[in-house]
Amino acid sequence: HSLICDISDFFIKKNSIIYELGCATGRLTKMIAEHNNHKNNAKFIGLDIEEDMINYANANTNDKRIEFHTEDVVDYEYERSDFIIAYYTFQFLSPSKRQSLFDKLYESLNWGGCLILFEKVRGSDARFQDIMTSLYTDFKLRAGYTPEQIIGKSRSLKGILEPYSSNANIDMMRRAGFEDINTIFKYICFEGFIAIK
Repeated sequence: HSLICDISDFFIKKNSIIYELGCATGRLTKMIAEHNNHKNNAKFIGLDIEEDMINYANANTNDKRIEFHTEDVVDYEYERSDFIIAYYTFQFLSPSKRQSLFDKLYESLNWGGCLILFEKVRGSDARFQDIMTSLYTDFKLRAGYTPEQIIGKSRSLKGILEPYSSNANIDMMRRAGFEDINTIFKYICFEGFIAIK
């Protein structure tokens, strides 16, 4: 999260509007707001489809610059903004809705604004996918998860989590209009991108 806060220094200014898509409990939104507390009249908006998460987020913030709303990020009408974060959010959206959301986010950004996208990514081919899956399983075992927990988690995400490859995510951002795209984080099957309008 500190990486995203540091990147925000380059894009958030006074009067900026900032969105976090799929904000859950609002922790990241609050961190970014605190990091940018010297930017006058910046507005931080967290969106999540889960009402319980938004209720928790609202109950645990008293910063007047922050708003949390129960909304579907696909249907939401975005204001002009300078900084948008989608932190492991797109991978849970129906593939049929992803391109239109990238299009909508590109349109809502002010010129020079940016999208920060973190996603679980697939390997570029079957061999790389097998390697990444094996490395990630080993990582979870070293972290203390049991084989049963690992399999249970994998089964629970069937039909819910559908990651794309790095190239597929980049292609969708390019189709939306983003030309300046760079990787800012990569660890096994997790990748963070910055896309500037």
